[in-house]
Amino acid sequence: MELNKIVPILLCGGSGTRLWPLSRKSYPKQFVPLMGDETLFQASARRLSGAAEGLSFDPVMVLTNSDFRFIVTEQLQGIGVDPGAILIEPEGRNTAPAILAAALRVAETDPEAVMLVAPSDHVVPDTEAFHKAVRCGLDAVARGDLVTFGIAPTRAETGYGYLELSEAPDASGSPVKLSRFVEKPDAARAAEMIEAGTFLWNAGIFLFRAKDVLAAFEAHAPGLMAPVGAALSNAKVDLGFLRLAPDAWAGAEDISIDYAIMERAPNLSVVPFASEWSDLGGWDAVWRESGPDEAGVVTSDGATAIDCENVLLRSESERLEVVGIGLKNIMAIALNDAVLVADMSRAQDVKKAVEALKAKGSPQATHFPKDHRPWGWFESLVVGGRFQVKRIMVHPGASLSLQSHFHRSEHWIVVEGTARVTVDDDVRLLTENQSVYIPLGAVHRMENPGKVPMVLIEVQTGAYVGEDDIVRYEDVYARG
Repeated sequence: MELNKIVPILLCGGSGTRLWPLSRKSYPKQFVPLMGDETLFQASARRLSGAAEGLSFDPVMVLTNSDFRFIVTEQLQGIGVDPGAILIEPEGRNTAPAILAAALRVAETDPEAVMLVAPSDHVVPDTEAFHKAVRCGLDAVARGDLVTFGIAPTRAETGYGYLELSEAPDASGSPVKLSRFVEKPDAARAAEMIEAGTFLWNAGIFLFRAKDVLAAFEAHAPGLMAPVGAALSNAKVDLGFLRLAPDAWAGAEDISIDYAIMERAPNLSVVPFASEWSDLGGWDAVWRESGPDEAGVVTSDGATAIDCENVLLRSESERLEVVGIGLKNIMAIALNDAVLVADMSRAQDVKKAVEALKAKGSPQATHFPKDHRPWGWFESLVVGGRFQVKRIMVHPGASLSLQSHFHRSEHWIVVEGTARVTVDDDVRLLTENQSVYIPLGAVHRMENPGKVPMVLIEVQTGAYVGEDDIVRYEDVYARG
């Protein structure tokens, strides 16, 4: 493989708790359109696709978990990107096992292949500058170095780890030898490092040949080789995904690539990156990246600020308007089922809210109002003692499983598009403003035969309306 031909690896796990309530375990920040119409994942995939000056990207390889696999494919299809492979991790084991699995997979085809490993939830507005930084790292890769990328700091940030360089970087962007990794500092130490001029933020982006990172694993984390290798060799293909073997994967240590390899390897170089970058690690970062006005105000379409200063007001619901009056240094983010109001200086403490909600058993801690499925999504509009009302969206050409329920009957009313409905032996087409009744115990299915999304309102009535009251007979998505 040519050195300028890159195999991009996107890491797509995590829960993004510091961006609650918009980012949750069931639907984390990389899949949410935080900064415009595209999601962070889509922007990352687009940045690592196609050809650029002096670079050619192979189809992207994505590592994610089972819950996100259909979201990944849907969002890639939405931007016209065809992945090379999607590897499913049975459980989160941090970045070292994930990157090792990707390297072993790449090495099966070409051990000389150059891998570019990146998180899928970063904001990099200047794609051309990023590609230039990748090109700058290739000479170091050619001599066998493991290359990481350091961000030129713009403030004494305490939420990032740092990279200490052997010398101050020049303006060329050429790689510099890495002296050491530095954990997240306190404010005083962060200010000292900024003043020194030899420290960069650790971006968690890596460039290396497959054979070189595999040699580093052999030397510095040999205990990972057997379980991760077995998880890959015993992986199963499932609907186009490659599921790593769970028993073997469970034996891999839960450890980051920094601790496993990078803090121990002698052949490390850093490419300084002076353009804009953010990992959107909190709502304060979203506020900064959103371009506050002269008063420091950022509002969404569903929000209004009156006599406010340094505030972020967002409404993520078409039914909910957020209004702030006389606020200073406040962030308020409202969804249908949860509202966050906090001082801007406490952005890093939002994860404490998630922990508190988990402790009291609140579903809002982890579950998003919209439940995304392979065929589309649904959201609960009203829940009563013996009934529930949902809005359901089905993608064009998609269908739900053939199923029945023990405890509830259902009414379906089509409000957008066309539905093909099966109820026992009866199959019919329903268009807007038509409805059908599904008796208790009837075998039924809904499909979208059209070319536009189909939306219907479902009214469930019965003694129990939980999601686990379901018997599947046929399912194109191979769920149980």
